[in-house]
Amino acid sequence: MTTDTTVLDGLDFPVPALAVGDDVADLLFRQARTIGTFTDQPVTDEELAAVYDLIKWGPTAINTTPLRLLVVRTPEARQRLAAHVNDGNRDRVLAAPVTLVVASDPGFHQHIPTLAPHMSALADALDPQTEQREQMARMNTLIQFGYLIVGLRAAGLDAGPMAGLDTAGVDAEFFAENGWQSQLIINVGHREGEGTSYPRAARLDYEQVSLTV
Repeated sequence: MTTDTTVLDGLDFPVPALAVGDDVADLLFRQARTIGTFTDQPVTDEELAAVYDLIKWGPTAINTTPLRLLVVRTPEARQRLAAHVNDGNRDRVLAAPVTLVVASDPGFHQHIPTLAPHMSALADALDPQTEQREQMARMNTLIQFGYLIVGLRAAGLDAGPMAGLDTAGVDAEFFAENGWQSQLIINVGHREGEGTSYPRAARLDYEQVSLTV
């Protein structure tokens, strides 16, 4: 008896289907880019509210949803923000139709009776634990930051997320009264042309990033 071997390279194996069509997958991930150049087309408050009303349903620990947004629109406000942004990103902030400062709210625990009524007692327990609350707020805000990027794309908007800012300076400038803590910023608008001069970079394959045990 002989055993025949088959060369696997080049065979067209079926890929498991996604629950959404390729058009949605392309819009949210495959064809989406980090955008640096925008048209003058405005971004409305209604569009931003619709995005938040979508991404607020994404899971966070104990439904804390600590993400807070500062919508920077006016030339005066852009100048105030740009003063705390690294040189390489300053012109982008000044030119974008809207910049969102993504902040975390260490006072999220005050909303626990509404957001997680089955754990209402946790609000009082967390009240004196300032450091733990800040850590929880920061971690869950970063989770929501990812949702926000995808939500903006789902609304037909383009996003240019970036770090490179003096968060302490931003907090003193904008959040001295409410205690929010800035994390990152996102320029939002509609891309001009390709929106970036950089070619699409590669990504690691599943086999390179996963272990099965």
